[in-house]
Amino acid sequence: MSQVFRELLKKVGSGTHTSASLTRAEAAAALEMMLRQEATPVQIGAFLIAHRIRRPTGEELAGMLDAYDALGPKVAAIKSTYPVAVFSVPYDGRSRTDPLLPITALVLAAAGHPVLMHGGDRMATKYGVPLLELWQQLGIDWSTLSLGQVQQTLEQTKLGFLYTPRHFPLSQHLTEARDQLGKRPPLATLELFWCPYEGDSHLFSGYVHPPTEAMMQVAFQLRGQTRYTTIKGLEGSCDLPRDRTAIIGTYTGNDELDRLLLNARDLDLNGSEASYSDLETWTTEAQQVLQGQTDSKLYAATLWNAGFYLWHLGISPTLAAGIAQAQALIHDERVAAQLTLLQKHLVKQGFA
Repeated sequence: MSQVFRELLKKVGSGTHTSASLTRAEAAAALEMMLRQEATPVQIGAFLIAHRIRRPTGEELAGMLDAYDALGPKVAAIKSTYPVAVFSVPYDGRSRTDPLLPITALVLAAAGHPVLMHGGDRMATKYGVPLLELWQQLGIDWSTLSLGQVQQTLEQTKLGFLYTPRHFPLSQHLTEARDQLGKRPPLATLELFWCPYEGDSHLFSGYVHPPTEAMMQVAFQLRGQTRYTTIKGLEGSCDLPRDRTAIIGTYTGNDELDRLLLNARDLDLNGSEASYSDLETWTTEAQQVLQGQTDSKLYAATLWNAGFYLWHLGISPTLAAGIAQAQALIHDERVAAQLTLLQKHLVKQGFA
């Protein structure tokens, strides 16, 4: 048993009136001891559930990100005209609405903008479909690539994916603890803030609850994160909704987030969100979009999301132009060609 960890556990788990927040250094030390398994399984479980009940602070999450920087992987910087767009979404996946990020990423890559994603396998508490399985349905298995191969693929195809069970094995026993606890611990919030890339980047973080965005602002300010965007997206993802106003916050070095409120209705792209049923159905719908079938359930949502990101990342001058560019990329078969390029690259390099 770690006596040092025991003292940190006492600090966060003493109850409503006597518990206290950890300093940034203490939070970093606590997570490092959990990742290295210097804390016992009982201590880890107690800390995670106590921290969930008390709720983490932005300073604590900054410290936990410090621990990820110290012990976790990072994709090496690539040569790129644009900062790499890093998408951080809930690791427990999607279960209610159709995910769009793989298609959006293909559109951005077809336009020349590099995209890095990260995630793992199905995870508590939702056990929803993760990004990895969606890519596998498109013929891309990111789980087999080394970290160096991810970097090479990102540089040559504009797409990359960091698979945490392979690239960050220290985190996997904490995944087991999450499964046994049955509740999302602060680690689930931490993953939304994580940017596992060494070079110039633009981090996109999805969230559900407004306090998450507030914690993000504090954590990033302490860590000097100068370029990020928050998305109150579908199921906490970076997918913009079409049936309600999209709430977006963007930070580029000012004191406060610049707020964007966007409505798909203004560009005739509103509608009900497509419900997720199973992988096979999603694959059919995704392939229909790649083939330019306008009657696909995901077509309008793809234009809305890809158009926004093309505009927000500076590729298109306006939101309307971004939507038009996304449509052109799809119908000119450049998005489908980008997927084929990725598939051929993995085979040629012996990564597949």
